[in-house]
Amino acid sequence: VQLQASGGGLVQAGDSLRLSCAPSERTFRSNAVGWFRQAPGKAREFVAATRWVSGATVYADSVKGRFAISRDNAKNTVYLQMNNLKPEDTAVYYCASSNGVTNSTIRLSRSYNLWGQGTQVTVSS
Repeated sequence: VQLQASGGGLVQAGDSLRLSCAPSERTFRSNAVGWFRQAPGKAREFVAATRWVSGATVYADSVKGRFAISRDNAKNTVYLQMNNLKPEDTAVYYCASSNGVTNSTIRLSRSYNLWGQGTQVTVSS
């Protein structure tokens, strides 16, 4: 199984993008799906995550109020709607799947065992 992230691109500050994350096998199920990002020269950081069954969501403070994570059960796809993008949002965005997370581990990259290939988001000022 592979995770396929898509939807990145080059936009201007204030624009919106929607990223998608889908498994290569439609029957694949996970406990939680998260989005992380990595800017050049920086460590990978948590962006947002959702629990697949409950739909509960968590966000990094830096994106709260601008980004929204959601899932489509029928399509087995997770989306990251990014609004009011800023130049500091520029990064490669990765989606990742976890077999099990807790409230204290959902933001940790080591909690996720399956990673997508990443999609580039570039926001110009």
